[in-house]
Amino acid sequence: MTDFTKTRAQFHIPEGVVYMDGNSLGPLPIAAGERVAKMLSAEWGEQLIRGWNSAGWYVQPRRVGDRIGRLIGAPEGTVVMGDTLSIKVYQALASALELRPDRKVVLSDSGNFPSDLYMAQGLLGSLAQGHVLKVVEPEEVEDAIDETVAAVMLTEVDYRSGRLHDMGRLTKKAREVGALMIWDLAHSAGALPVDLTAVGADFAIGCTYKYLNGGPGAPAFIYVAPQHTEIARPALSGWMGHEAPFAFDLDYRPGRGIERMRCGTPPVIALTALEAALDVWDGVSIEDVRKASVDLGDLFIREVEARCPELTLASPRDGSRRGSQVSFRHEQGYAIMQALIARGVIGDFRAPDIVRFGLTPLYLGRDDVLKAVDILAGIMADRLWDRPEYMRKAAVT
Repeated sequence: MTDFTKTRAQFHIPEGVVYMDGNSLGPLPIAAGERVAKMLSAEWGEQLIRGWNSAGWYVQPRRVGDRIGRLIGAPEGTVVMGDTLSIKVYQALASALELRPDRKVVLSDSGNFPSDLYMAQGLLGSLAQGHVLKVVEPEEVEDAIDETVAAVMLTEVDYRSGRLHDMGRLTKKAREVGALMIWDLAHSAGALPVDLTAVGADFAIGCTYKYLNGGPGAPAFIYVAPQHTEIARPALSGWMGHEAPFAFDLDYRPGRGIERMRCGTPPVIALTALEAALDVWDGVSIEDVRKASVDLGDLFIREVEARCPELTLASPRDGSRRGSQVSFRHEQGYAIMQALIARGVIGDFRAPDIVRFGLTPLYLGRDDVLKAVDILAGIMADRLWDRPEYMRKAAVT
């Protein structure tokens, strides 16, 4: 049984703050600052460039990848870290398309994160081989998976509503028609149980700054199924993905297995912070996290609907059909969220009208949820959101 009192003590949560935005940026694990400080002084400071070997910087992307692999049902040697999520989307999709050269359709849905669709549009435009990006409504995805589809590219949890795709069923349908399945786990990894091996996914990508608490700009990961690791060609043939980077050959030869999906020089400082963040998971059951998250979400929905009738639920009511977040709609959603933040309840806003709340039991409990509802109810009852300072939109919402 996971001790959430113990996990909460491992995070820095500012005094008086109810933090409900871990679905966008996880809070600081206390150990991360200490670990990074040690890395800066004892490794970079004292070992200088020798740290690539003596401190293990060079192998860090694989080492950390294997740790994340254990959270998403990926066998050792199938996950590697580096670059941003958008880059990993590009790599996964480009490799998948080369493995299905006779097909020209990339299938996605309107609930996918826009950046994933942008990367697909850019890649298909550069290829100029007649590929098309077909975007359907989430409930239409299964019927749209047919023999024309080269790759199905979906985010398991809708970033706005938290609606959850059936990963097993959709991956099975893709396999039946010979399409390759790419899952974006940005809102899944560290939030709910994922077993890429069991469902038979071909590729997966994800970020580490949300539920894995790696910090702003923390590096992304890519998973390639074992049957593809030696044949998937990396479209971004970077130096670190070469079979022998320090031979300095003028021609590219892909590295062995998942190593070929490395691209640029790894962000060692960021990876060090992420390694410390992953220590929080020692002794933590993802099944316990999932159950507690659903319970918190159910509580939040009941209390908000009872006390704030002006807000409309945008997330699935059934906890088994949503990720680790709850969203509500209101035409003044942005101003409402700014009023909440000003009073110590931090969530976020997604256009055009969604206020989002992350339910992360590693550091959030029942009392926090009830306090947040109390503050939200006061804001709605007294229209405290209706102030000019809450209407001015910042660059990041």
